[in-house]
Amino acid sequence: MKIIIYFGHHKVGSTALQTYLARNTLPLLREGILYPAVESQGMSHLLAQAAGVQTKPDLSCMNLREPHNALAFRMLATKNNGKTPAWHGALPGLPAMLTTLRHQVEVLQPHTVILCSEVFSNFGHGHEDLIQKLHHLFPDAEQELYCALRRPDEYVVSWYGQRLRFGQKPRALSDGAALASTKGIHFDYQKVVEPWARIFCGAHMHLRNYNDILSAGGSVQDFIDQVSCKFPANLPQHGPSNSGIPRAAYEIVRRANHELSSENAGQMRRFFLDMPTSQLPVQNRDVELLGEGTRHDLAERFKPIHDYLNKVTGEVAFFPDIDEMRIARPISEQEATARMLDSLVPDTLQSDDLRIFVSQLKQILC
Repeated sequence: MKIIIYFGHHKVGSTALQTYLARNTLPLLREGILYPAVESQGMSHLLAQAAGVQTKPDLSCMNLREPHNALAFRMLATKNNGKTPAWHGALPGLPAMLTTLRHQVEVLQPHTVILCSEVFSNFGHGHEDLIQKLHHLFPDAEQELYCALRRPDEYVVSWYGQRLRFGQKPRALSDGAALASTKGIHFDYQKVVEPWARIFCGAHMHLRNYNDILSAGGSVQDFIDQVSCKFPANLPQHGPSNSGIPRAAYEIVRRANHELSSENAGQMRRFFLDMPTSQLPVQNRDVELLGEGTRHDLAERFKPIHDYLNKVTGEVAFFPDIDEMRIARPISEQEATARMLDSLVPDTLQSDDLRIFVSQLKQILC
């Protein structure tokens, strides 16, 4: 038996890959490929499909779509005496989840097991014992690893948007938030990769540049192309992926998270998440959120990390376009924010509180 572990990173298409695996769990299983459930809710949805009660997977069920995120969060919570995210609901204890996983392997006898979670990337920084636990889960299995990495300046900006989307209240990227992220797994990719490479010594590890993934057709196609598993042809690949807040709206949402009630801030976030790309006054690729000074500092701090990736992969430059980290985008955050505010039609906002908030921001920022 072979076990393939996708251990991240964040913001590189993991949701699309998990959606593909969840949508096609039963067809894959018929071919000997197991994307296992880890708790009763996900298992119940799979049983409903197998029994014909559900004609198609309910991909709104987080524990069906992203079961190994639930597993990873439970592993972290068990170690740290913490809580798992509310969106996964009430999860069983870790021993029960691992037993559920093992029983499926024992009963179904797959030739390949796929565990897929971007949250696994968090294990590399101070949680090596959790990587060991996964390594020992099926000690006699052939092991294979896959990790996708995004050029760090692009990643820092994208992850910051994810934090805003979750309602967090960070400083602006240009006000220190970008440099504050450089010590952890959201910038130091060596901390992500090295413990997995060491603990899974001898396992075939695919380290993939996000640009190459996009060129291959996206996260699903690249995973299928790279790992040593023959997937059935003609299974549907396309599905929902994480939507993002437009970069021209980052500062508006950041201030909303700080200044508005949680309900109103949530409405503000949803407004921008639902905004069609055709309505954006500035395209994401043109907005500069870091500033030249921060870009220079990030590039210098990333040099030894990039050297490590080059050494591990044997490539001259894992990120061939790494020098573009230093190049600022053409439209400043201030200008992009002002254009976004000017483009907003008050009547499209859900409440008087939001209309007042936007009106006040226009006076301050425009």
